[in-house]
Amino acid sequence: MLNRRQFTALAGGAAGAALLPGLAFGQAWNPGKAVTVVVPYPAGGPTDSLARLVSQEMAKELGQTIVVENVPGGAGAIGSLRVARGPADGSVLIATTNQTHATNISLLPNGGGYDPVKDFAPIALLADLQHVLVVKNDLPVKNVADLLALAKKDPGKINCGSTGQGSASHLTLELFKAKAGVNLTHVPYKGSAPLLQDLLGGHVDCSFATTPTVLAQIQTGKLRAIAVASPKRSPHLPELPTIAEAGVKGVEADAWLGFFAPAGVPEAGLARYRQLVLDVMKSDAVRATFHQQGMAVNVKNDKEFAAFLQDDIKRWADVIKTADVKPE
Repeated sequence: MLNRRQFTALAGGAAGAALLPGLAFGQAWNPGKAVTVVVPYPAGGPTDSLARLVSQEMAKELGQTIVVENVPGGAGAIGSLRVARGPADGSVLIATTNQTHATNISLLPNGGGYDPVKDFAPIALLADLQHVLVVKNDLPVKNVADLLALAKKDPGKINCGSTGQGSASHLTLELFKAKAGVNLTHVPYKGSAPLLQDLLGGHVDCSFATTPTVLAQIQTGKLRAIAVASPKRSPHLPELPTIAEAGVKGVEADAWLGFFAPAGVPEAGLARYRQLVLDVMKSDAVRATFHQQGMAVNVKNDKEFAAFLQDDIKRWADVIKTADVKPE
């Protein structure tokens, strides 16, 4: 949650960013001016990895520098607000997620201070982080039907961990509970590392965890995967059914990663970026790297992305309201 001090500091940073030289898209592309891609999360995570890989490939095509800058904090809202208030000349883009652009608007006070639709122009959606429903090995559950039977036998006894209150992992759990009509006790953690530790230690019964978080543990038999909360099966675990295939419809909860520009960037610049990103995503090497990092490539162009975004915002707003989810 953003406090007054954070917003004040951010406003000052955004004002300073507005003084940076921009790209004149109405003229020839100027290779002398750097482009900044803001990542509203710490370095080392999946959004950061995606941003660096795509930016590196874009820079090769442009023949100019692209700098990736991490601006973490406030559930991604600090970096997002900075870009929303920054220069609309094409010199700044943002690599971001469903948290910043689909759920913060319903979770944070004043949506974090920005509007994910009005304040940004979509470039492209690039990849998904699928949520895998995993259970600890000694839980007598081999599939979704077993889990539902156990949960209905003793409501509230099964605890399900997430990566934090209001996180994508938590919201996926709430969506599953609503669609399946079961009572599972939510246990929020401060990120994926402590959640994984307690899953492996048997202190929490189950979780909706992203593929990169639990893939190695599934493959080595330390955790049992029973379904994936996605419209498509996992390319990493193709034998695993979707939750819909397991009998519970409507639990499609992929976390996603994409690129935006701030609203107001001239159409010529937007068109250039959109084509560049789509061209990068045609590379077999790039797609293979995404796969190695546990991501599922899912490219949507700007028009498809814009329509998807509207639906995603509404879907999670309904879940947040129904489950009365409050941010930490």
